[in-house]
Amino acid sequence: MPERLVGVIGASGLVGECLLEALMAEGWNVAALSRNPDRTLGTPATWPVTWPPTWPATWHSAADEQLPQRELWISTAPIWLLPEYFERLVACGARRVVALSSTSRFSKAVSNDPVEQTLARQWQEGETALQSWATTHGIEWVILRPTLIYGRTDGNINAMIRFIRRFGFLPVLGKASGKRQPVRAADVARVCIAALTAPAARNQAYNIGGGETLTYREMAQRVFVAQDCRPRFLTIPVPLFNLTKPLSRLLPRRLRWLVAMMERMNKDLAFDDSQARRDLEYMPANFAPPMAKDVSK
Repeated sequence: MPERLVGVIGASGLVGECLLEALMAEGWNVAALSRNPDRTLGTPATWPVTWPPTWPATWHSAADEQLPQRELWISTAPIWLLPEYFERLVACGARRVVALSSTSRFSKAVSNDPVEQTLARQWQEGETALQSWATTHGIEWVILRPTLIYGRTDGNINAMIRFIRRFGFLPVLGKASGKRQPVRAADVARVCIAALTAPAARNQAYNIGGGETLTYREMAQRVFVAQDCRPRFLTIPVPLFNLTKPLSRLLPRRLRWLVAMMERMNKDLAFDDSQARRDLEYMPANFAPPMAKDVSK
């Protein structure tokens, strides 16, 4: 059986770490790229010694002028950074590139926050750049747009957990009835691998949700339970929130995320992922937030 070779851009991030584990467990030979390979998961030359040495993986700096020879590539880095690699991907013989984007390219495009509008534009422009470049060079592309990714080091569910454990409650806006589809980083990693070789995925973009759709309040209740805490919500009326919102700029920077999060609590951020389930045999798990002991400090 021929050796299966793959390159991973953004290998030291939340999804990247899950991806490396899954790829090597399936016997892939992985060339992992990181902007700081010496400070991530070991030396840039070898996978950490704590892992079975029979699983081949080599670390490379993202700044290297030449990429390892690979026909298949997965990028978990922000998609707007991918153009930095285009010339090198052509030179190394890339034939298919699987790249992560986000469903936020749609939801944040209609946000009132200029920062979120900029992010949405970056995701959209990154997707367009990948499609145009790949088409020009005869390279197959696959774009995966996850919804709310969670895992050991995510900035969403883990931030909620830390707030709950510190204050014992969670403020919510109105009914907090907006729909959510939290998806595990490990499930995103697995669908990336499926997209590497699935014939139907050629030049396709897929929305990737979690195994179930919950309201924001239901999602938060499950987070409370995972921390062995009784759900306690401080419900803020929408009119009062709108009246006091200008004062949010006085909050410490580490708490400003809460204001933007509250603004979205009653907005539906669920997407149809039936095409991914069909073409990629995508079967994500139901929402299971990490326990407190697993949360990054």
